[in-house]
Amino acid sequence: MNISETCRKAKDNLSAIAFATETQMNEMLSVAAQALREKAEYIINENKKDIANCTRGEQFVDRLMLNEKRIDGIAAGLEKLQELACPVGEVLEERTLYNGLLLRKVRVPLGVIGIIYEARPNVTADAIGLAIKSGNAVVLRGSKDAINSNRAITSVMKEAISSKGYNAEFIQLIEDTSREGATEFMRMNGVVDVLIPRGSAALIQSAVQNATVPVIETGTGNCHVYFEKTADLQKAIPILINAKTQRTSVCNACESLLIDSAFAKAHLKEIVEVLSDNGVEIVACERCRALLPQLQLASEADFAAEFLSLKISVKIVDGVEEAIAHINQYGTHHSDCIVTEDERAAEKFLNEVDSAAVYHNASTRFTDGFEFGLGAEMGISTQKLHARGPMGLRELTSYKYQIRGTGQVRG
Repeated sequence: MNISETCRKAKDNLSAIAFATETQMNEMLSVAAQALREKAEYIINENKKDIANCTRGEQFVDRLMLNEKRIDGIAAGLEKLQELACPVGEVLEERTLYNGLLLRKVRVPLGVIGIIYEARPNVTADAIGLAIKSGNAVVLRGSKDAINSNRAITSVMKEAISSKGYNAEFIQLIEDTSREGATEFMRMNGVVDVLIPRGSAALIQSAVQNATVPVIETGTGNCHVYFEKTADLQKAIPILINAKTQRTSVCNACESLLIDSAFAKAHLKEIVEVLSDNGVEIVACERCRALLPQLQLASEADFAAEFLSLKISVKIVDGVEEAIAHINQYGTHHSDCIVTEDERAAEKFLNEVDSAAVYHNASTRFTDGFEFGLGAEMGISTQKLHARGPMGLRELTSYKYQIRGTGQVRG
């Protein structure tokens, strides 16, 4: 099928999931999770083909790679969705108008969700699971780097759902991975209701600039950790190391460290040693180099960079206000953290940093649909309309008004 036919097939079969009961949705999720585990060897073998074709380096391979543990985690995400309430049909507001009309504002599915993403085959399963539990059809378009993995996951899940007598054709995978195909997908107005790009800054900007379908922008992650002057070093170091090194190729990893000047004078040497011991390359501001001349000088671009590797920018600031200003200027409105024992400084940071997730004394790595109790996520939105942060079930719905009358007419 060409791209237009693929998208239209998802739309033509939307009712198969939009009007499914929650029990039916949960059965679909259950059999899909079971099938992923049972067919793990097949999926891993297909994934190995993608890895063999990959020429983009170790960090890219980490995003791409599937093993039994990761597949089990993907299946667990689908099972978590079974525990969550389906948002469709939730009454958000109900009131009787002056003329006796009963007005209800009710959650409804978005319709056909298009998701365009890069080398993270787990996104394929997450997107299908979230679409099922939110009553949406889904059209998936991954990159050529993961085409074998994406095809395997999609086929395993669809076959499992079909084996229980359900119509699984509300799930569609675009196998055309060309740039021209991506652009065509982005312009499927009237068929695709919303487009969610998930991946690099280049992919996201391409969608924002080229799509005529409404786009929910999921952002890149130049995430910050700020050590305020009252920070407890015994908390600060583990938070930083977890945020920076636990998994470097993800959007919620720390890319920038800000240190209060007083804290830096006392602890910069120790912080740098710990980062270096963990294999982190450091680029730093002139004030850092005045204390430790051996540090490499950071460029202006470094402070805005999403490195996605064992590299970090470090800057000394004078107080929480300068830290907030720096983050709001150079950050990507994703996830930022303050480490402090000063509650007033924490509240100021939490209130004034303009990001989707703002932390006090905790790693930025928690910005994740599973960690937030959402089961999985369709992406992490860094914009403000209509969703922000990890996009779970509720963020994949809209609403409509239902009005019940007894014969009223407007005079």
